[in-house]
Amino acid sequence: MRAPLSRRALLRGAGVALGLPLLEAMWPRRAFAQSLAPRRFVACYVPCGIHMAAFTPRAAGRDFDLTPILAPLAQVRGAVNVLTGLANLPARPDGAGDHAAGTGSFLTARHVRKTDGANIQNGISLDQRIAQVVGGATALPSLVLGIEGGGGVGGCDSGYACAYSRNISWLGEATPAGQETSPRAAFDRVFGDLRAEESPELARRRRLYKRSVLDFVMEDARGLQAQLGASDRLKLDEYLTGVRELERRIDQPVDAQACMLPSEPESPRDVRDTVALMTDLIVYALQCDRTRVASFMLGNGGSNRAYPFLGVPEGHHELSHHQDNPENHRKLTLIDTWEVEQWARLLTRMAETPEGDGSLLDNSLIFWSSEIEDGNAHRHTNLPILLAGAAGGALETGRHLVFADAPPLARLFVSCLNLMGVPDPTFGDDGDGPLQGLV
Repeated sequence: MRAPLSRRALLRGAGVALGLPLLEAMWPRRAFAQSLAPRRFVACYVPCGIHMAAFTPRAAGRDFDLTPILAPLAQVRGAVNVLTGLANLPARPDGAGDHAAGTGSFLTARHVRKTDGANIQNGISLDQRIAQVVGGATALPSLVLGIEGGGGVGGCDSGYACAYSRNISWLGEATPAGQETSPRAAFDRVFGDLRAEESPELARRRRLYKRSVLDFVMEDARGLQAQLGASDRLKLDEYLTGVRELERRIDQPVDAQACMLPSEPESPRDVRDTVALMTDLIVYALQCDRTRVASFMLGNGGSNRAYPFLGVPEGHHELSHHQDNPENHRKLTLIDTWEVEQWARLLTRMAETPEGDGSLLDNSLIFWSSEIEDGNAHRHTNLPILLAGAAGGALETGRHLVFADAPPLARLFVSCLNLMGVPDPTFGDDGDGPLQGLV
């Protein structure tokens, strides 16, 4: 091709638009020898802390041991850093309310105002500060997903507003970004045209006749494939196949005995389906450069979700007050391992997505943690933190890093900002510089 394709090129048909993955044909010819792939940031939250005895590797350094909870990371261990010893002291509540205060502060590192009224006060979150800088390059500045949702009105935890418990992404001091919990709505947000080229009537007819988004753009896709090299044709074909499969999975009917829903609901069967759909959606949204920033809540702060498919009928929050009961520890380990397994699936999908001389994971930074360390003690020190991806080669991976003297979590956030090309020297209440020893 004489000129590279635009990185924001779309397939279009009948008013429907679909983003393209990052293809070699989009790269300037002179740039093939270097990586010009954009960097992406994803934040993942899990509720109620972690059973740290089964989480923390025994020794620091490279090739850390995979503890029971970290065992699902075996295939991607070389792309992961385990960080031990960081503290988010601004997350400590005024009195009771560790889950809400910790969740509100999860990505802001700000001390939130204790209120269950309209006068909430927090700060901009890490993901949204990155989106302010890099979001203008993509159709979606950020993608904010979750699996539980709920309104922000009223109190949810010892006098703290539900807005704190139900949001990790904040646009500003009093404005949570709001999480999308419907896979269908999230799919339409990513793959539907954001400029409303697909009319509500067309969307209705497409659903009625079970037409895929791809049905309307395939002629455009065939024309584009004729202009691409063999590698790009294969990548485009795999991408379109994956998008169609994702849409099919979202639209499939739910077992009538699973929940009382219409015959063709837009809802998955259970939490396992929801999480799989949302993580796949994050990968496709990043792959086609629809967004470079995403966040995902695997439950709200202090979630009391049960996990019967793991043999855990008790609620998570209830179990997290384990009182050093070995049976409670065993069940918490099952839940925590499942949570890491979902994150590992996201990382594996990203590692298997080629981009430039590496993978989507190589060019990304993915943060994983919880609002507290231990659910029984409600500590905001020694937080369970995983950080994956090399940020385009700027970050060494495959290490267990142990930090002394409880450095602020916000210093890690400053480092993340800098790795993402945001030059801010401070962040949150106590992020007075980058985290020494990370880079």
